[in-house]
Amino acid sequence: MSQAISIFDTTLRDGTQGEGISLSADDKLKIALKLDELGVHYIEGGNPGSNSKDIEFFQRVQKLGLSAKITAFGSTRRKHSVAEQDASLLRIAESGVQAATLVGKSWDFHVHTALGTTLEENLSMIFDSIAFLKQRGLEAIFDAEHFFDGFKHNPDYAVAVLRRAREAGADWLVMCDTNGGTMPAEISDIVSRIRSEIDAPLGIHTHNDCELAVANTLAAVAAGATQVQGTINGYGERCGNANLCSILPSLELKLGYSAIGRDRLRLLTPTARYISEIANVSMPVGQPYVGNAAFAHKGGIHVSAILKDSKTYEHIEPDLVGNKQRILVSELAGQSNVISKAQEMGLDVTSNNDNTRAIMERIKDLEHQGYQFEAADASLELLLRDAFGGLDEVFAVESFKILLEKTSHGMVTEAIVKLRVGQESVYTAAEGNGPVNALDNALRKALLPFYPRINDIHLADYKVRVLDEKDATAAKVRVLIESSDLSSSWNTVGVSGNVIEASWEALLDSIRYALLGMARLESHSGEDALRMRAGVVNH
Repeated sequence: MSQAISIFDTTLRDGTQGEGISLSADDKLKIALKLDELGVHYIEGGNPGSNSKDIEFFQRVQKLGLSAKITAFGSTRRKHSVAEQDASLLRIAESGVQAATLVGKSWDFHVHTALGTTLEENLSMIFDSIAFLKQRGLEAIFDAEHFFDGFKHNPDYAVAVLRRAREAGADWLVMCDTNGGTMPAEISDIVSRIRSEIDAPLGIHTHNDCELAVANTLAAVAAGATQVQGTINGYGERCGNANLCSILPSLELKLGYSAIGRDRLRLLTPTARYISEIANVSMPVGQPYVGNAAFAHKGGIHVSAILKDSKTYEHIEPDLVGNKQRILVSELAGQSNVISKAQEMGLDVTSNNDNTRAIMERIKDLEHQGYQFEAADASLELLLRDAFGGLDEVFAVESFKILLEKTSHGMVTEAIVKLRVGQESVYTAAEGNGPVNALDNALRKALLPFYPRINDIHLADYKVRVLDEKDATAAKVRVLIESSDLSSSWNTVGVSGNVIEASWEALLDSIRYALLGMARLESHSGEDALRMRAGVVNH
């Protein structure tokens, strides 16, 4: 039977200390629900003694009935004071949590410099604080701050800190690499020594300042630690905390440990992406296991091989972590890329198809002009469907016009578009907060009578990149647009020396792709429709 590892998630506490991350009480509750579904064992919600937002979280989270243990964070009592009268400890005890994490100093340098007290008083602060929580019936987790730096500087005192916490009743002794500067071999050696000297459950808490937080965590587990602390997507102060999105599959799939279980591991990618949306922080596309490019293949030789057997260029099956394989089409792609992509869409394509060779040349020419289809799957699908006869034109643009007027009330922008929908000509105008918004509004206004569901579509993101900076204001630009509806999102691209034309091109692709999806949905019913919707979501 594989050894069980306890997973302690601190996204809601340590993760929020990362730059640019701020979560409301509602945000924290939503994330807590997702973490509980994922199967983590502890969810550290924050510090009930630090702010009203965390107090509200602890009050409301109890009504959710989560399986995970909700944990409050705090520090040991103040020097030369009484634990029973410490405001922070009292708030933890009154917060209604099942477990509490107390951080205490284990590096003598910090005791003298940061706390300004004696080594003996620090030991008393640790003992008194943990004993107080145990008397209140709480599970006590002791985070030995700067433990590895402290051990390297004064091993006897660092060990004495852990012993003192254990004597007070600490249920877990967690060794922290707070500055993130320890190497994996050092972690392994020190944890092994502590394992042999102290009979207590050990945990590991690492930071990523040397890009080693995951490696250090796994080294600690191999040396005997049975609790892992970390955050989703590695959020945290400075360079972040240990990334649970890499640790969990490595433990389960690579090292044979039992953490959340393989069934729940399939929730990892959607959980990571959901939390990134709530935190309003974009996930790196190349993030291991859960990133959008984690199982993306671009080189023609690679694609040709994985079509025969995915193990040729994939270290695990993507669906084990809830991710999916992606075939990228670009100027580096071979025929295998195009064939695979087209077959995904249900198109009848072979390597002997003249259209395959023609579309390959077309894609290479477009990318030479500045198009980038790796980040614009929807535009690519439209291009392939058009090449292989799988695209019905639902409307055609006859003309558009932009009017700009500077008034005493500010700049007024109006767009006029003329379309042909079937046999009917449509001519309409709309205002907006700039030319692209005005064009978007006019296009929707023209199509709405024919396609009412277009009301559900909106622009989620808009990016402009200058391709030839040396040409200054005459430079060609690439516009990437992300659009979404009630349950899906897709990306389109446009390129031109005129930013409005490039935006219009990406905008047209966005609407055309959405209408293509609607048409496919309407032609299916029941489970077929649901499967089709899932296919749209993947773009």
